[in-house]
Amino acid sequence: MAIDRSTIWPYREGKVGEFFYSRYDHPTGVEAERALGALEDGHALLFSSGAAASTTAALGLLSPGQTIALAEGCYYGTSILLRALERWGVRFVEFDQTGPPPDGVDLVWLEAPSNPFLTFPDMEAARAHPARLLVDSTASTPVLFRPLEHGADVVLHSATKYLGGHHDALAGALVFASEEEHARVKEFRGRTGPIAAPDTAWLVLRGTQTLEVRVLRQSDSALELARRLADHPRIERVRYPGLGDEVAARYMSGGFGGLMSFDVSGDAERVERSIRLIENATSLGGVSSVMETRYRWEGERVPRNLIRLSVGLEDVDALWADLEQALG
Repeated sequence: MAIDRSTIWPYREGKVGEFFYSRYDHPTGVEAERALGALEDGHALLFSSGAAASTTAALGLLSPGQTIALAEGCYYGTSILLRALERWGVRFVEFDQTGPPPDGVDLVWLEAPSNPFLTFPDMEAARAHPARLLVDSTASTPVLFRPLEHGADVVLHSATKYLGGHHDALAGALVFASEEEHARVKEFRGRTGPIAAPDTAWLVLRGTQTLEVRVLRQSDSALELARRLADHPRIERVRYPGLGDEVAARYMSGGFGGLMSFDVSGDAERVERSIRLIENATSLGGVSSVMETRYRWEGERVPRNLIRLSVGLEDVDALWADLEQALG
């Protein structure tokens, strides 16, 4: 569809129409939300970034004094964000998401799979918990895993990653099982203002059109690279759900995603500086492969020799040749 960059729409005979001020809604965003909602079989909202979506989820779903049970080892920025929100009275505790969430919490926040440790949550245990359930499904995408079908109340995406898919759109998304909860958080988004701009919404909409073919190709290549890395003498450990994670295999269909991490024997920073085809950059989920050591960002939370690899659409043998020469 054409991008509508309008910020206002005239009233008709003094009556407010579907669109009136773009902080609340705009045509391009609504179309992108419809597409994403159809992929997740829920009700979607787009945001200006994944962090904006996370902030809105925490403040829009909880009240001061309530507590989040956060998946241990999930994206490090989530815990940093929630720690910043503690001054507003929203607390969080971390737990091992491969087991049941702790008692006495008001929101269970999972990541499927976690970034960069690639653990997959125990959805049955989380669903049995009385708290509301949110699943960050950025790394699996609705192509491989749809949390609402397994009892989640809310799905979170950093749409900057696979949904956009081209490293050119900064966006986030929340998808709700409940139409009422969707409407309530949408009102909160309109009041606080973190809606995705029309150009960004259009890029996300473009990304949804190729999402399945991209993710399936990336999953196939990642599984092949994970197997080869697991047999390489310079690799101490490979983290990838396709290498024997029975829980992930029970829930994910069509593949295990394009994200993995591995620990090298030796100087990981030298390895990342030696790649030629793969880009030494942060983020993930794009058509081009990117790789980096995570210690620079996460410190002692991760092993110093841990490298995160997001597999793109390049030829798998060309990617392997690049990894092999860098490891050598």
